Amino acid sequence: MKTEKRPYKIPAAKLYLHYVSIQIRSMMQYKKSFIMNVLGQFLASFNAFAGLHFLFMRFHSIAGYSYSEVLLCFSVTLMEFSLAECVARGFDSFSKIVRQGAFDRIMTRPRNEILQVLGNNFELTRIGRMVQAAIVFVYGISKSGTEWNVDRAMAVLFMLIGGTGVFSGIFLINAALCFFTLEGLEFINIFTDGAREYGQYPIDIYGKRMTRFCTFVIPYALVQLYPLKYLTGRSDNVFYIFLPLAALLFLVPCYALWRFGVRKYKSSGS
Repeated sequence: MKTEKRPYKIPAAKLYLHYVSIQIRSMMQYKKSFIMNVLGQFLASFNAFAGLHFLFMRFHSIAGYSYSEVLLCFSVTLMEFSLAECVARGFDSFSKIVRQGAFDRIMTRPRNEILQVLGNNFELTRIGRMVQAAIVFVYGISKSGTEWNVDRAMAVLFMLIGGTGVFSGIFLINAALCFFTLEGLEFINIFTDGAREYGQYPIDIYGKRMTRFCTFVIPYALVQLYPLKYLTGRSDNVFYIFLPLAALLFLVPCYALWRFGVRKYKSSGS
């Protein structure tokens, strides 16, 4: 008796990489446009660095933090946000998918909706920001005189992973709200673009209330302030290295809100 063979199911990671390769090949059809966009991203974020530099030409420290420490904070936050924009750009433009009724088509496919939305848009041009952030980070390390070791390297790696997760979670919240509003809510930008701006400086310079909010509500401090203290030698608490990974728990309520929105979704037509 012959047994029926089940159709081969492509692993999610392989399928996502296939989506990304399609996006990259599409961008490479217009190489000059791609290069100009990358250069534009580099120069746009350079303005923020220039403002930071001129500020410290007038003031030697801000709330006790030196120029090199703020540079590390600025560069890591910029890298986190840029990585999140690269991988989670599909959520940022999700309102268009809902308005056009394209989410109906996504739901009929036998793959996870989040995977399809993520693969819908991969913004490689944000590499311009990441390159600038990496240059500033290396410069900040050289100015700070921090002794580089495995623990500090792990702290930076975990900061990038956790920060990318936190910003991606906020993009996911914005996308989930589109199920009810059909349009992206502008106030969410306070927690994305706004966080990128005020995240240029250690969170605790904004006061205790802000620090608590960014620790227990939206965990920016877990991916910025506490590991930064260990990175710069302000604290020898090894536990701070792993706090960015704990910040990934923020994705749980974000995903729960998304699933609630999917269950309540009604087609908006075309």
